[in-house]
Amino acid sequence: MTLKQRFRQIKKFPDWIYWLPARLLSLLRHVMRTEIIDPYGIIAAKNPPAITVTWHNRLLFFPAMFDRWEREHTVAVISASRDGQYIADLVKQFGIESVRGSTSRKALQVLHGAMKKIIRDRKYVSFTPDGPRGPKYVMSRGPIHLASETGVRILPVSVNYSSYWELGSWDRFQIPKPWAKITLRFGEPVSIPPDLNEEDLEKWRLEVQKRLNEISEIPKS
Repeated sequence: MTLKQRFRQIKKFPDWIYWLPARLLSLLRHVMRTEIIDPYGIIAAKNPPAITVTWHNRLLFFPAMFDRWEREHTVAVISASRDGQYIADLVKQFGIESVRGSTSRKALQVLHGAMKKIIRDRKYVSFTPDGPRGPKYVMSRGPIHLASETGVRILPVSVNYSSYWELGSWDRFQIPKPWAKITLRFGEPVSIPPDLNEEDLEKWRLEVQKRLNEISEIPKS
């Protein structure tokens, strides 16, 4: 068995292993060039509940770019897969809670009670709506359903790097180069109407996808 195969068999590492990567990301956030573009005053308002959507390949610096208050008022919806376990354990080091599931409608129905409690507790629910398998930059319907049922607005959020490396994963996961600038950018909030039929649901899915893509610097293929 190869070293890679042995590594892939490990479903959960001890929590202490994630301490150093989390501290390193926090340090890099303060020593690298960073910018927050928030034209709608989302951070200043500190007004959860809301549903945030961020593409899967922008996750590396996502928790580090927020201050403690935002992190402690955020619950991330993370895949129940092995890779999702790694992400959940890492964001826990930043004080971000998580619930395990996917962004599909069926999975969100299972998590319905947990989602309602998060919203009642006035916290942000954070989705990667193209995860855990893609296709990349394609919005799932799960966050649209939740927003429609609860009346909670959707906030498009992106993390962009001025230069980066791409991994060979399905999402082309991005890692900023040492001299890169990291930008956290908020898009225009989206309010989803209640009682959507299939046609309207698809219309709003495409609208939220468009707004998230507008603030995400996506290379032209």
